[in-house]
Amino acid sequence: MGDVYRRDLANIHHLGFGAHADACAPGVLALLEPVLDRRGTVLELGCGSGALTRHLRAAGHRVIATDASPAMVELAGDAQLLVLPEDPLPPADAVVSVGHVLNYLPDHRAIRRAFAAVAGALRPGGVLAFDLLDLSYGEARREAPPYARVEDDWAMVTRYDLPAPDRFVRRITTFVAAGDGSWRRDDERHDNVLVDTAGVPAELADHGVRASVEPGFGGERLVEGLVAVIGRRI
Repeated sequence: MGDVYRRDLANIHHLGFGAHADACAPGVLALLEPVLDRRGTVLELGCGSGALTRHLRAAGHRVIATDASPAMVELAGDAQLLVLPEDPLPPADAVVSVGHVLNYLPDHRAIRRAFAAVAGALRPGGVLAFDLLDLSYGEARREAPPYARVEDDWAMVTRYDLPAPDRFVRRITTFVAAGDGSWRRDDERHDNVLVDTAGVPAELADHGVRASVEPGFGGERLVEGLVAVIGRRI
């Protein structure tokens, strides 16, 4: 996944960008009702600072929250550092993720390995729910202008690039007030591998998971090119 979501960007994401997890939470929780009924364990991949985690725990789930960013793990508090696809996954009755976590992996081979790892971690009857960036995500944003947001003590500018049909790049510059009148700058590059999601159900089926690609979790429709993969261990 690389060195992404370092301290400043992780904190900015925590302060200003939890809306996606909040919006997806009701649909994800509805999918997980059978897991809650049998008091199963939910493995969350890419928990970030814990926006979805808090919804899961408030609903009564036992959650193993994980992320590949040490800065995010620190912000989340009760979370573990886990880097896909290398690190082993604990057995779980559900595996969930929002924020297109798997798209941050370096290539399609790594994503396929992550599919296998996730399927292997699911117990029989277990539920799978995560989102992915489709190939159409990058194409829809090919000519997107830079995004900028300025708050009292932080600012962020994001520029976009589509160097290949299956690769979407964000170049993110953050500015954080240092407390002495100066501003601290940091630059991150986030490369996202875009996936032809039409083939994902068949790939998961090869590992014993019956899945479908949906426009969102429950009633929450995702933005163009971002889809939900929902499945169950056979």
